[in-house]
Amino acid sequence: MDKSCSESRPLVLASASPRRRGYLHQLGYIFTVVSPDMDETPRAHESAREYVLRNARDKAAEVAARVSPEAVIVAADTVVVREGRIMEKPASADGARQMLEALSGQMHQVITGVCVRGKARNGAATSRCFAVTTDVEFKELSAAEMEAYIESGEPLDKAGAYAIQGRAAYMIRHIRGSYTNVVGLPLTELEEVLASEFGIHPTFCGPAGA
Repeated sequence: MDKSCSESRPLVLASASPRRRGYLHQLGYIFTVVSPDMDETPRAHESAREYVLRNARDKAAEVAARVSPEAVIVAADTVVVREGRIMEKPASADGARQMLEALSGQMHQVITGVCVRGKARNGAATSRCFAVTTDVEFKELSAAEMEAYIESGEPLDKAGAYAIQGRAAYMIRHIRGSYTNVVGLPLTELEEVLASEFGIHPTFCGPAGA
């Protein structure tokens, strides 16, 4: 077996998101979950990119204070942005309706900030943060389509009031960039950082079914 396949370092996902947890499991990473406890309110004059990067850094730092100093922590924050407006999780059905109306027939961006914090391959304390942006275009939504989707309950706990991996999949006309970023975790970029800078690899090195 390749040496990298047998490397084992404690990896912590600083997120309560089942989608992020599912993606890391899907790739074969071995990790634990510690949910961060922090305020996620945008600051005045803060861009969406600055906002998600700050949240990712703060989540990683908050969890780092509660886990082993040997752990490598992955934290992320995702927002939907339309013409500079940050769309997080709607607080009500009315809020979800307003977001879907704004996205209908339009292009918007999904931005995820990611922060990986811990000891790098050389043993030095490192914090590697980056942001990934994906363009997403919605088809024109009818009032009936929006109401049916809102009644499903799915929009109420999703940034931008929709889940591309869920019932909203048919609403997406076009996507340019990382699909996994829209779901909440840009896997290509994360895998590259974990492998090259922290020496952490998913366990898909052997033959399928091994």
